[in-house]
Amino acid sequence: MASTAKAIEPIISAAWGKPQSWTLDSYRKRGGYEALKKALQMEPAAIIDEVKKSNLRGRGGAGFPTGLKWSFVPKDSPKPKYLAVNGDESEPGTFKDRYILEDDPHMMLEGIAIASYALGVHTCYVYLRGEFKFPAERTQAAIDEAYKAGIFGKKVLGKDYELNCYLVRGAGAYICGEETALLESLEGKKGWPRLKPPFPAVVGLFGCPTVVNNVETLASVPAIFQQGAEAYAKLGTDKSGGTRLVCLSGTVNRPGVYEVSMFTTLSELIFDDKYGRGMPAGRKVKAVIPGGSSAPVLGADELDVAMEFEALKVKQTMAGSGGVIVMDDATCMVRSLWRVARFYAEESCGQCTPCREGTPWQTRLLRKIEEGRGEPGDIDMLSNVASSIAPYPPIGLGNTICALGDAAALPTHSFLMRFRDEFEAHIREHRCPFGDKPWGSFGDWS
Repeated sequence: MASTAKAIEPIISAAWGKPQSWTLDSYRKRGGYEALKKALQMEPAAIIDEVKKSNLRGRGGAGFPTGLKWSFVPKDSPKPKYLAVNGDESEPGTFKDRYILEDDPHMMLEGIAIASYALGVHTCYVYLRGEFKFPAERTQAAIDEAYKAGIFGKKVLGKDYELNCYLVRGAGAYICGEETALLESLEGKKGWPRLKPPFPAVVGLFGCPTVVNNVETLASVPAIFQQGAEAYAKLGTDKSGGTRLVCLSGTVNRPGVYEVSMFTTLSELIFDDKYGRGMPAGRKVKAVIPGGSSAPVLGADELDVAMEFEALKVKQTMAGSGGVIVMDDATCMVRSLWRVARFYAEESCGQCTPCREGTPWQTRLLRKIEEGRGEPGDIDMLSNVASSIAPYPPIGLGNTICALGDAAALPTHSFLMRFRDEFEAHIREHRCPFGDKPWGSFGDWS
């Protein structure tokens, strides 16, 4: 279809695909580190106020206001302060941060330097998932360039302020994407989430005040000081400033990572010529997961919603990490949920009883239903198990230490809410009604 989506000037992805975009020389030719120079002339409190005015929200999943998060760090703490960058991009359907790390890592590093100066941080750790070998190589090369150029080290661009940045690779555990599990991993421990409170801003890494920010969140910071906080805020909605990256996958003609306006709808993302370019011939949209596999699924009649935190909240789902997964009308929803449930059962750390026991229980029930062995009470049992992990709606009332329990339960609730008839058909017919191709054009996630 012809383009109807609101046109935007790319910020995060502006240099992707350009020659040597990942190098310091290329970044500086595009005005790189000018925002840092401006920030270094400001008072730290003023920097935090600018980020608050920009309405920048975290791009890692929760969408918490970034400036507000920074303001929680106690200014008078005698302990050292830390910044931890969450690059443990493990949410199924999400693959945006790796492009920042590969194609324009200095944008994130400039955001790190601005945030560190504002927070009084002298040591930053960039934590990347273990599978990110190439992104890690690009990021480390950029860090090395920043040290040689005097951006990191004893002085930041000549200012008497020391800042050191270290890259750390995890071992591939999904749970380490949760901020307190990430901190545990950085300390050399098993990646088990911590009870909160206390929150990391007060008691974080090594027991010291710590801010944990996502890769895209920090890469967005320089634009705030290049454009001005008000101009950046006006790019988005009243509560969500700027642009955002979304990852489009599943049954679409052109999957990929796209930088979109906060006003762009799911329908525009899927069908617009600038983005997904519609469905394969003969296929129709059946369901869409709007924010990574943990986000509650939406039906085909719910796509005229902006991919923005508050708009999706009204639909009882989440913008999350920006992973938009499209399923066509040949997709079996029971098998799709079984695959999602299996992922969370495998990735549960086992610390909390509802998650440790509930996630494999969900998986067993779903397998039973999909294989034609389901009984009439299994659907209600599945719903009860999910509610024991995390009731729904609303989102965020889980019975576990971290949000992995919510991530496992919310898909189950939403699939049953919107596609219960398919679950009933599996039990009634003692088989999968979708035959030999229960994934449709969606592909086998295994």
